[in-house]
Amino acid sequence: MKTSKKTEKLIGWLLITGALGVLIPYTMLTIIFEYPDILRQDTAVVLIKFHEGGSPLIWTWLAFAISGLPLLPAYILLGKALETESQWVKVATTVGVIALVVQMTGLLRWVFVVPVLADLLVHASDVGSRTATLVAFRVIHQYGGVLLGEHLGQLFTIFWTVVLTATFHKIGFFKNWLIGLGYGGSAIYLMAQAELLSTVIPGFWHWDLAGAIGSTLWLVWLMALGGKLAFRKTPVLEVEEFQNPYHELSTLN
Repeated sequence: MKTSKKTEKLIGWLLITGALGVLIPYTMLTIIFEYPDILRQDTAVVLIKFHEGGSPLIWTWLAFAISGLPLLPAYILLGKALETESQWVKVATTVGVIALVVQMTGLLRWVFVVPVLADLLVHASDVGSRTATLVAFRVIHQYGGVLLGEHLGQLFTIFWTVVLTATFHKIGFFKNWLIGLGYGGSAIYLMAQAELLSTVIPGFWHWDLAGAIGSTLWLVWLMALGGKLAFRKTPVLEVEEFQNPYHELSTLN
């Protein structure tokens, strides 16, 4: 890993800030919106509860969608620092950035699309309008939430995490517990994909807590990595300072 102490600290703080930025609004949503359990409830229940949440709930969803932005430059800087250590790092960096973008896109539906549908449902004057609204929400939720935000977003995040864990393990930067957390958390997070399949394959086995536990372990891993970089006294491998070749020649005279 070739980087300077200043760059490592920057990456570390970006990772910590991004992880906390995701964790705080996520926790708020579990309290005020019963998230993520509410996602699998009846469509009408979801929209009515969302409408009752009003503007504060919309602002919370906006914070949840964009507060992870510090992770974008962190992924890119970390990828550049590690690209010589593994041929997979460049691929993982691209995949990781895509994961963040699709997750953000999926979450923003709660800011710009769901409020409109919730309002239409609450003020629907006939059964036809109500039915059309419910169908529209289910389609948008399945595409923007299940497909983009959860399926692609989670799979790509898991890939990025596994590659980074393996690379840090290779250069001897990770302690055993961090290696275990990276791989173990990713394995549990991967199990959450079964719950997504159960939305289209009735009776498909899944573990309801896999998503919550997997994402929490991932955030812990991310903050641990950030802390290790931010508070490390010396960088993993310092970049040599630029040497003036004329200076070297002058020392020979």
